Amino acid sequence: MLKKFILSLTAIMALSFFAVAQDGKSSTLTGFIVDKHCSAGDVATHGKGCTLDKKCLDSGLGLYTDGKFTPFDAKSSEQAKAALEKSKKDKGAKFKVTGTVVDGKIVAQNIQEVG
Repeated sequence: MLKKFILSLTAIMALSFFAVAQDGKSSTLTGFIVDKHCSAGDVATHGKGCTLDKKCLDSGLGLYTDGKFTPFDAKSSEQAKAALEKSKKDKGAKFKVTGTVVDGKIVAQNIQEVG
């Protein structure tokens, strides 16, 4: 019961966070950079080699946070790719993305690896 409550509360918070971000206001999200093709799997242990593979890159990069995949716009996708390439971690790298959500896509102002 408590797990369901916490999960529901987390989902509500995530949805309200994205609703605020869609107003055009700058927000900061922390999560995993992953391709759309592989976003349904275990993104925390997903290898960057797979994400940077042409087939996966062609499916589009996005940020996976709070159980939801949100794609990057074209320019931000290039920033995300560069940030992922710079990471020394093969798996589990988390990134802090500052930007806005416009038409369901993240328009990033800054992408930095955390932790």
